[in-house]
Amino acid sequence: MVNEKIAVKDILIITIGCALYAFGLVYINIANELAEGGMTGVSLLLRYWFRIDPALSTLLLNIPTILIGWKMLGNRSLIYTIYGTAMLSFFLYIWQRTPLMINLENDLFIAGILAGLCGGIGSGMIYRSGGTTGGSDILARILEKKKGISMGKTLLIFDVFILTLSLSYIDLPHMMYTLLASYVFSKIVDFMQDGSYAARGLLIISDKNDTIAENIMIEMERGVTFFKAEGAYSKEEKKVLYCVLGSHEIVMAKRIIHEIDPKAFLSLLTVHEVLGEGFSFDPKPKQPLFKKKANL
Repeated sequence: MVNEKIAVKDILIITIGCALYAFGLVYINIANELAEGGMTGVSLLLRYWFRIDPALSTLLLNIPTILIGWKMLGNRSLIYTIYGTAMLSFFLYIWQRTPLMINLENDLFIAGILAGLCGGIGSGMIYRSGGTTGGSDILARILEKKKGISMGKTLLIFDVFILTLSLSYIDLPHMMYTLLASYVFSKIVDFMQDGSYAARGLLIISDKNDTIAENIMIEMERGVTFFKAEGAYSKEEKKVLYCVLGSHEIVMAKRIIHEIDPKAFLSLLTVHEVLGEGFSFDPKPKQPLFKKKANL
């Protein structure tokens, strides 16, 4: 079993990411009346509809989603998610009570760019460290595993729904600049996390490919394929492992591979379309592949 130890570096990066994300939300989004997607967007709706502090609503909204999805998260992912959710609420509370004004001279274009940068960099740091801030990410992951609906599609539908509701407190021009912020956000996360909604193909060459394959199948519930290959220089026969993952799973896959074989050769491929079980139609009922996780 891959060692799921908690890394101090990950905790530090998640903390900084949450601080930056909350900073942009308070001083850019809220200050310039820009909406937001996801569960954070719901907290902004509650702020404008019922005057509920986003620091409180973010925490309360994420508690049930974490409880629903805790069985689907590994021990480390669960701890990181709980910590990320708590830190986001904490920094939302702090920034809202810290007197600071960023003068953008009512330029909503600049506001949209800055909102996307702050949110994208902050979230990218959180995701790259293996954490999340809970919310729609967990719900999307549940639908992906239970119904075979891609995580990207679920997140997009959820965001569109929340942004449509946001028209109840912002006008159409502000909504357009919110979409600009969302676009910048997605591109920044793409850059920091090797992609956002697109699938990725992973080619792995390692002397421990059998163990790597077992752990990917068990821990990530993704299928893998072996190809027979031969080294052009060494003339040695090798097994090349290939698997297709959602981009949100790349960080976890890299961690699994590195902990099993730090010297493994990886090649990340962009996959423009994926048709098949787990990506484009309801998967068959899953049978346990192994009774126990593969040991190193």
